[in-house]
Amino acid sequence: MPRPPLRLRRRAEFLRAASAGRRLPGTTLILQALPRGDAGPVRVGFTVTRKVGNAVVRNRARRRLREAARLVLAERPARGFDLVLIGRSSTGGAPFDRLLGELKRALDRASVP
Repeated sequence: MPRPPLRLRRRAEFLRAASAGRRLPGTTLILQALPRGDAGPVRVGFTVTRKVGNAVVRNRARRRLREAARLVLAERPARGFDLVLIGRSSTGGAPFDRLLGELKRALDRASVP
């Protein structure tokens, strides 16, 4: 079983990715990708706003994003990037294959190796 990627935890890390990173919107998620300029492992943060729904809906969306990131980044061990995955209202109910495909496409568009 692949290990989960390192996490972004501090608000400043999320804000840095939002302001200086590349924003790639999709139908089920939004990816913000910030190249750090080092060879360290990829770090990933997850957020789902209250617009998406109540706590149960937001937590389901966040769990699905975490699992999708774990699976996709196990295939392609990106290095030197901070990634923020933002859930949308369709994140919780979309087929998981679609979520995986959209994350892969967003990483390709962001030039994440």
